[in-house]
Amino acid sequence: MKPVSVTQRKTAQEIDAEAAEWAARVDRAPLTRDEEEEFRRWTDADPRRLGAFGRVRAIWLATEKAKALGPDFEALLPTAGGESGTSRRRVVGIGLAAAASTALVSVAGFKLLSRGPRYVTGKGEARVIALGDSSVITLNTQSELDVGFTDQERRVRLLRGEALFDVAKNPARPFIVEAGGTAIRVVGTSFTVQHLDAASVQVLVREGTVEVSMPGSSPAQAVRAVANTRTRTIQGQSVITATAVDPSEVQRELAWQNGRLAFEGQSLSEAVAQFARYSDTRIIIADPSLGREEIAGLFRATDPVGFAQTVAASLRARVEIGENEVRLTR
Repeated sequence: MKPVSVTQRKTAQEIDAEAAEWAARVDRAPLTRDEEEEFRRWTDADPRRLGAFGRVRAIWLATEKAKALGPDFEALLPTAGGESGTSRRRVVGIGLAAAASTALVSVAGFKLLSRGPRYVTGKGEARVIALGDSSVITLNTQSELDVGFTDQERRVRLLRGEALFDVAKNPARPFIVEAGGTAIRVVGTSFTVQHLDAASVQVLVREGTVEVSMPGSSPAQAVRAVANTRTRTIQGQSVITATAVDPSEVQRELAWQNGRLAFEGQSLSEAVAQFARYSDTRIIIADPSLGREEIAGLFRATDPVGFAQTVAASLRARVEIGENEVRLTR
């Protein structure tokens, strides 16, 4: 009889180390198409891997990216020689022990999660939530959600705002997000849900597949949206629209994870509306024709003054800075 080949199951520590390496690779530069396929194969091979990657990412976000929304935060501390004393790779490495501790706390507090805790962010704040199932939620500015887990399903209710969901795979326990009368059902994937007003809900899928449905609709009316797809639903209407978007647009719309806002061809008025979500300093466009100008660039979400100054220089406009307001004129 031929000997049976047995693949040794990796330990949690080994998976954490691999997750840190992947996090470092993603941080260095965007993954190539081949690397993306390699990453998908790596996560698909063991259900623990996506959770480990999510925990490492949560630690990184909690220590750097989420704090980037704060006015006094400096992501990298300079050394005496003038170089960055703490690299992002080192932050990931330092976070491994903390990640393991976070996982234990999450598992120990699972019954608390099941009772439905509520998470809230104020204007200009972001929060990273590592759940007991190894999923990670990144809650954007002025957002609020409830978490309620049972043995049969994982359910989250987004009451307002915007959140990114990195869901750990578990076919036996689906992950369901409810927002404004819309339900998004997944097993394991990455997507955002935006619920900024009472009428509409937008879902943007970054990875995997989600199923979007509305109350009273039949299973046949549900829309399955794959990666790089945006769906929109409107309260009182039974139609769910789905539109393919370019991957670069997905990346731009997720820039808020890094405390940034990215624009490519949006009008100045649209950009100003985005900044209003992150800061109490108002940007006033005195000239309507100026508001119709298209802009492009990457800007810090909580720096409306810097944004206005940059825009004024590129559009040959004037900027007047007052108390809690910035005025743009021709």
